[in-house]
Amino acid sequence: MTFTALCLALFLSRGGAFLEALLPGRFPTTLEYLGLLAMPPLLIRFSRALLGDRIILSGQDVRSTALASLTLAVALFTPLHRWPYLGILCHLYVGTVAAICYLSLIVHIRGRTGGVEKRRLTYLAVACGAAALLSLLDLLPLCGIDFPRLSNLYLAILLYLTLLIVAYPHLTTLHELMARAAAIAFLTFFATATFYLVIGLFGKAPHLPFSHVLVTSFVIIISVTPIKMILKEIFTRLYPESRDLFTSLYDLDEKLERERSLLLEEMAPVLAHEVRNPLGSIKSAAQVLRSEAVTEENRGLLDVIIEEVNRLNSVVTQFLNYAKPHAPNLKLQDLNRVVEKALALIRASNLSDRIVIETELQPDLPPIPLDEDRLIQVLLNITMNAIEAMPEGGTLSLRTSAVAGDSGEAISVAIGDTGRGIRKEDLKHIFKPFFTTRDRGVGLGLAICQKIIRDHGGSIRVESTPGRGSTFFIRLGGPLSVRFSPPEP
Repeated sequence: MTFTALCLALFLSRGGAFLEALLPGRFPTTLEYLGLLAMPPLLIRFSRALLGDRIILSGQDVRSTALASLTLAVALFTPLHRWPYLGILCHLYVGTVAAICYLSLIVHIRGRTGGVEKRRLTYLAVACGAAALLSLLDLLPLCGIDFPRLSNLYLAILLYLTLLIVAYPHLTTLHELMARAAAIAFLTFFATATFYLVIGLFGKAPHLPFSHVLVTSFVIIISVTPIKMILKEIFTRLYPESRDLFTSLYDLDEKLERERSLLLEEMAPVLAHEVRNPLGSIKSAAQVLRSEAVTEENRGLLDVIIEEVNRLNSVVTQFLNYAKPHAPNLKLQDLNRVVEKALALIRASNLSDRIVIETELQPDLPPIPLDEDRLIQVLLNITMNAIEAMPEGGTLSLRTSAVAGDSGEAISVAIGDTGRGIRKEDLKHIFKPFFTTRDRGVGLGLAICQKIIRDHGGSIRVESTPGRGSTFFIRLGGPLSVRFSPPEP
């Protein structure tokens, strides 16, 4: 909330500066300075909320800067507004408070011994310093050097990175931040290029500063997702039947797959009942005949019948597990503990000595709602497949990490192997029911895993290189549409 208030004050200030070239009179300038003067107390409040109370800034500093800002704001509506140095005084005042807040951030970082908190605050300090230094390039035109003014763009990027650090405290690795920033930068430049291309198709392009178009494109790109969320909430309340209004065309296949799954759920119990009854009769008859068989050859043939009946019954059971609806019993759990429990079961099995297990479990992961038994079933299924893919031995790796996306904070589990890998033409089929590359496989294991993960509100995908191994990525957490039980005391 303090970050939102700070962004609002900055919006008023930069909006007023933008309107100065469009509207006559004092209103745009007054708006600019009101937003500027609101920043010091809001900046201190944000620093205290981000860093805690044990910093060089106190609640008294918030009140003092609020009083100073109010005094200067009142001066804007008096004859003092004609004083030529009033604007310089306001900028020096805001710059001094910003420098003090930055100094408090540096002191706070130096006082910490390490960990996730220190790492993400260090990223913030570097970003603030880089934005400040790059903004000094706006002074080059004063020295007679023709250089575009891009300080607004640097400031917009800084705000976006700050939002990532504030909203996703478990986003701890620099490459994740940089990957998201790179994606946004690419979309921004793509939108800017598209704008100039479209304008050029309709005649002479208007004289618009490149920096203005770039900043506008950046704001539009980062605003699309929140605006869609707001509109979806509004239209859902006004038109409850229009739940798929904002469904992407690329998601229609997934919607069709869900409808097929619902149809399968209705058919599966009936089909299983009709198959199991004759299978039971066949098995009983075969067992009676085997007890009365005279020759070993007849007993062997009857054993084959019994074995195949058992296999078919197992297929029906797996088919039911895949098709029947199953609401997961979600409770807040430590994912690392669940992974370690699955690893204990794997090590307790007849694991080959040539299989090396490596783990990299990120500490301090937030608890997430999950069904422990069902998730262990997924982990065991995938790891056993990985072990079977390494008949000559290899490395089985399990990693957990915090990730972030447009839908919110989440946790990822990566299960990798160094086995024979999956052929490129098979990758798009491995999660389909009854698809298998084994001679005696059923082809429902990974389909069941995908269904369990989707029941958790998560996603699963795979990357594989033939001859070098495969890695399954499971994403859990974020906003879930299913209910979960409160954590056990």
